[in-house]
Amino acid sequence: MKRSLISTCLALTLGLQSITALALSKDSAYWDYLLPDREQVIASLNVVELLKRHHYNKPPLNDARSVKIFDSYIEMLDPSRSYFTAADLEEFAPWRTQFDDFLRNGELEPGFTLYKRHLQRLQSRLEYALSLIEKGSENIDFTADEQLLIDRKNAPWAKDEAELDDLWRKRVKDEVLRLKIAGKEPKAIDELLGKRYRNQLSRLEQTRGEDVFQTYINAFAQSYDPHTQYLSPDSAENFDINMSLSLEGIGAVLQSDNEHVKIVRLVPAGPAEKSKQVAPADKIIGVAQADGDMVDVIGWRLDEVVKLIRGPKGSVVRLEIIPASNAPNDQSSKVVAITREAVKLEEQAAKKSILHLEHAGHDYKLGVIEIPAFYLDFKALRAGDKEYKSTTRDVRKLLTELQEEKVDGVVIDLRNNGGGSLQEATELTSLFIEQGPTVLVRNSDGRVDVLADETPGAFYKGPLAVLVNRLSASASEIFAGAMQDYHRALILGGQTFGKGTVQSIQPLNHGELKLTLAKFYRVSGQSTQHQGVLPDIAYPANVDIQEIGESALPEALPWDSIRPAISAPQNPFAPFLAELQARHESRTRDNPDFVFTRERLALAQELMQETTVSLNEQRRRSQQDAIEKRQLSLENALRVAKGEEPLDALKKEDEELLVHEEEEKGKPEDDAYLSESGHILLDYLKLNSRLASH
Repeated sequence: MKRSLISTCLALTLGLQSITALALSKDSAYWDYLLPDREQVIASLNVVELLKRHHYNKPPLNDARSVKIFDSYIEMLDPSRSYFTAADLEEFAPWRTQFDDFLRNGELEPGFTLYKRHLQRLQSRLEYALSLIEKGSENIDFTADEQLLIDRKNAPWAKDEAELDDLWRKRVKDEVLRLKIAGKEPKAIDELLGKRYRNQLSRLEQTRGEDVFQTYINAFAQSYDPHTQYLSPDSAENFDINMSLSLEGIGAVLQSDNEHVKIVRLVPAGPAEKSKQVAPADKIIGVAQADGDMVDVIGWRLDEVVKLIRGPKGSVVRLEIIPASNAPNDQSSKVVAITREAVKLEEQAAKKSILHLEHAGHDYKLGVIEIPAFYLDFKALRAGDKEYKSTTRDVRKLLTELQEEKVDGVVIDLRNNGGGSLQEATELTSLFIEQGPTVLVRNSDGRVDVLADETPGAFYKGPLAVLVNRLSASASEIFAGAMQDYHRALILGGQTFGKGTVQSIQPLNHGELKLTLAKFYRVSGQSTQHQGVLPDIAYPANVDIQEIGESALPEALPWDSIRPAISAPQNPFAPFLAELQARHESRTRDNPDFVFTRERLALAQELMQETTVSLNEQRRRSQQDAIEKRQLSLENALRVAKGEEPLDALKKEDEELLVHEEEEKGKPEDDAYLSESGHILLDYLKLNSRLASH
């Protein structure tokens, strides 16, 4: 949902304001060409005014905000605290409380000065790393008992250049060791790392003033919330780079993760999802066109990687991937080929299946409707096509077919559904409730708009469950929340993503501002923001919710509540939830799929707690072997439980369930989470009928 705003235009005659800039070191003279221009000054003032007037929270631009901006900017430039020294931070400390004044006055030089110091430090570090590699990786001593701190978010800043040299010596040693354990020879390692560092140095020299401005203004904008973002003119033309690569791309939502680009989510029915070769949290380390040379993209900006991945429809892109399931120190990779194409609406369409279950000595059949996205063919609708496709129209048709097949209940599968049309979330809700509000939208001025189902009567009144997971977001959360608040369905699965804010694109004189201007609330008055929707019966998570989800994003707006739009009806599920939970736990305690998911996540979380790595080759190999043995044990326990032959070793090229849970499944009954959802719904029906009979 987008609300039109009047773009703020500042009719001011502005020259570049002069300030007393902190002096840069002599060897930074190369970067003196990076200066703000008039267009950027005006754009920055526009951003200040838009945030002041129209951001949902309207927080004041004061000294406290300045500290947030300063800290955010430093973290953007040096997230691993590997470039700046303590002396740099001390030198810039007087500015910590002055960025509010700088921004209000259109003074951009401080932001440029900090960025130029970052470039200077980065250049120095890359040259040092390259000098170590040029001495030959075969000369590195891997017998010493050394460790590298890998979680450096809160590490102390290096005191001086000598301390940075030691840190980078260890970093290079770690990179070499990772590649060595992955099976690469010294010569190949030297070529790879040498080329990587030289390419990064070459790209540094191509830095434009626009790169500096976009990073600096985003440090400001994203101090308000993670979805408020400045888009430079180039980025505005390619807005999909921060949302998805659905158009002539691979159909994946990407984000920067320090020096890597990480896959966050796969677009339903997109090329990547259909390939079954990549998964959320995989890291992209190389990109190649068809049979061309693989380009190492470690250390590249997100938009640069996207430009390589995009290309003509029907062409092939090859990606070098480090699978998410690898142990933290396992840099072994695989290359996957994906044919670029636009996501076809018909391939995202809702589809049905029949779930056959034996439950309590009887045979049942449940209807399953999988909804990959909330879609609406606006073009066909505007053209007057009576057969236009939409989620609600398709689900209504599928429900009719399922009722004709006399199913005992229906499960709506919203797993991995990242949202889409708000209108469709509202209209889909109307199929299952008698009448009433479906979602509330609170605007920045405090006004609450109520979207409602005005049509009396529910289309489907039978037993219903909704299956969600951490990647169910936005419109999915609105629908699931409404089903929970009206007590119309059992909500099963995982805590949802927690994306409960509304953004609008505001044009500027130079680029655009994506601005958070409203917040979604459920009819119960609870926000979907940050917390998401909590299931009635929770399943083990297949991803770490501390790492993925709205709550994992910096400066995410908090959960809160407003006045409810309905008087909560009596909850028919409440008397049975404890018993349903007990039966669920009993049924899944030894279920091989549930056991595997629980233990795999526990292992991943255990490994994530490790903040240092050994630089001793023998110890590192021993640790790697131990982790792979545990992973193999988990995989083989699952295989044996399913009557399959155990593996002698993990197959990196075909890791089956260990890496990718999105594989093509045969029958609905083979999906453990779907089958369990059916059993819970049937449990409820039996418990409820027993109560009614009394």
